[in-house]
Amino acid sequence: MRFIEEVVVDEFLPTYRSLLAEALRERGFTQSEVAELLGISQSAVSKYVHGEVERNERLLDHRGLTELVSRIAEGLASGEMSSVQALVETEVFVRELEQGGVLARLHEAVVPELADYDGEFAVHDPDSQLRAAERTLSSVRRGLRVLENTSGFATLIPAVGSNLVQTLPDADGIDDVVAVPGRILDVKGRATFPAEPEFGVSEHVASVVLAARAVGSSVRAGLNIRYDESVVASLEAAGHTAVEFDAEASLEPAIADALGGTEADVLYQTGGMGVEPVVYLLGPDAVTVAEWTRDIL
Repeated sequence: MRFIEEVVVDEFLPTYRSLLAEALRERGFTQSEVAELLGISQSAVSKYVHGEVERNERLLDHRGLTELVSRIAEGLASGEMSSVQALVETEVFVRELEQGGVLARLHEAVVPELADYDGEFAVHDPDSQLRAAERTLSSVRRGLRVLENTSGFATLIPAVGSNLVQTLPDADGIDDVVAVPGRILDVKGRATFPAEPEFGVSEHVASVVLAARAVGSSVRAGLNIRYDESVVASLEAAGHTAVEFDAEASLEPAIADALGGTEADVLYQTGGMGVEPVVYLLGPDAVTVAEWTRDIL
């Protein structure tokens, strides 16, 4: 009997750590800094960097792993990613590989009976709800880090505050949407995030995304920012499609009328009685819409 966690320890960790150690050293990190980040000894780092650790060829050929290592190394080097966020990113990736990915195949190679398992559930389920939830939470966390490291983002926060949200792939209600509890606020010129993202804590921005999806849009994420003609103009100049909706009408029909079968990724309203004008960025994931704020600043 061999558990998939043993495959992670024996095959994934040596390969991943050696690749990440190399990438960090290439970006100027000392062996001591790499050791601290990876939670290992300096002698282990030396072995990784000098190729003295056996690596799994199937994992070395995995494009997703190469991209993950590059993204984490760049994020840590630039300061846009914390060590905790790097850990979360890696954990989510490991879960993907365990659930229908290369780690599942490696597990089946050492326990061949798993490939023919015919129980009531798949041992390596690529469509598990847990996996989808982890990936969605991770995406919003990464999006928040992008906003935190975007100079001037606080100037885009409206008086009512902002929120960054992302839905599960099959979301049908607010409980299926990840967001920041409360709102992102401008506190003395700095964007302030009151708590870690969780499910079911946004009503308005989540409702906008869900309303767009209800009329056929494929968007899964949204971010509200302050309205200004120059903000919309900057987004359009960057290649986005912006449409206006009626702030005083019911939300769902107003958004349905505005989208009208278009592929718009920017919705805005110019205000109304007691309603602050706001722009909504709608995209495939939280990281993408967060990065779009850089098209304005």
